[in-house]
Amino acid sequence: MGRRGRRQRKLSAPSSDYSDAAGNTLTLRGSLSPGSRREYAEILSGGRGGAASTHEDAWQRAVELLFERLAERWVIAGAPIDRQRELLARFRIASPAERLWVRGVLREHCAEHFPDVQAP
Repeated sequence: MGRRGRRQRKLSAPSSDYSDAAGNTLTLRGSLSPGSRREYAEILSGGRGGAASTHEDAWQRAVELLFERLAERWVIAGAPIDRQRELLARFRIASPAERLWVRGVLREHCAEHFPDVQAP
């Protein structure tokens, strides 16, 4: 079979679904690139951001980056959000309780799939 006849199969890590008490479901990717891991660690350590940034600012940016890189889908009240820009926008307007739940999910997911990543 020639090159044109062969199809390359794209490998993908399995996703994981996490549900809250209200039945909302957050789907996270099972892979995180080495570049994303480095960028996350750099932001978390305060290496990116200028002299005016605080530890809290760096921590918030790191959580947002981790969410952005891992979130595939978030179903809230039966309405799915699939687009990356919309996922990030929804995370930014999340209530304190929702943010707390998402951070817990990110910690659980990182512990299971990326033990080398210091979860938020």
